[in-house]
Amino acid sequence: MIKVSIIGATGYTGRELIRLLLRHREAEIIHLSAHIEKEMPISDIFPGLLCNISVKTTMDVASCAESDVIFLCLPHIVSQEYIPSLYELKKRVVDLSSDFRLKDPDVYEKWYNTQHLAPHLIKESVYGLPELYREKIKDAKIIANPGCYPTSSILALAPAIKNRLIDLNSIIIDAKTGISGAGRSPSMLTHFPEVNESVSAYSIFTHRHTPEINQELSLLAGERVNVTFTPHLIPMDCGILSTIYIKVLSDVKLLDVYKDFYKNEQFVRIVDKPPKTKEVVGTNLCLINIAQEKQEAVVTSAIDNLIKGASGQAVQNMNIMFGISEREGLL
Repeated sequence: MIKVSIIGATGYTGRELIRLLLRHREAEIIHLSAHIEKEMPISDIFPGLLCNISVKTTMDVASCAESDVIFLCLPHIVSQEYIPSLYELKKRVVDLSSDFRLKDPDVYEKWYNTQHLAPHLIKESVYGLPELYREKIKDAKIIANPGCYPTSSILALAPAIKNRLIDLNSIIIDAKTGISGAGRSPSMLTHFPEVNESVSAYSIFTHRHTPEINQELSLLAGERVNVTFTPHLIPMDCGILSTIYIKVLSDVKLLDVYKDFYKNEQFVRIVDKPPKTKEVVGTNLCLINIAQEKQEAVVTSAIDNLIKGASGQAVQNMNIMFGISEREGLL
């Protein structure tokens, strides 16, 4: 059995990780911890989880010493405080924060307004998007689990960019997310009276997932890519729908390219009509539709922001790291 610790277990991503791992036939949760006032069973925090493992109040690295893999469900900046010690213990880590996604420490400092605490480990991390980095994930010690918006956007664009079929200077991403993407801590942005019966754009030109999307698309293209990315908040619990506008450079039929690109993938499906978020909620799926009219194309993709956009993808990465079926715990 793969022995698992989860640090930051009481947030939404922690809850989903626990739920998925409880049905995983080859994993065992041995440690949970979070910043809470007193130790208590996780079922007292999330009654829907049939699990009585106690959540420790201290996120002590030493308490993870018996683990084979540690999931960090922590805010950005906080994860990098733990990863150096875990790395020294030769533990495999899946970090669900943004701390190791950006490969340039200067870019990280620009977007997060702080210096990176462990820049020497950035090169040791692997961006955990299985559909693009499966071979590197297998041997990785540190997995930088992708953000939810980037997962939806990159998967929707990868076949077209990898095959150099579109104008790289005209990519527009209009994305919408459920409220759980903002985390479990309340704020004015997510307060029910503020979001109910309302849709709003936010962080235009300043959203921290923008450099992550640009980085990965640039690596695929072999040249600099800068997208126009606008996120929106939708009054629903979870789900992401990305609507992406692109200009095709030739008469190629994108649908055939996408079907071939993802033909062996278990969690990416090309569908005949634009997907609905309801169709992916609770799953690790990414549904993609391509609508094309000559040189104009609109690609839509839908994921569950807490599953394929976070905890499900984290489990998928763990499965790859330990050489077991990617479907385990996810289907």
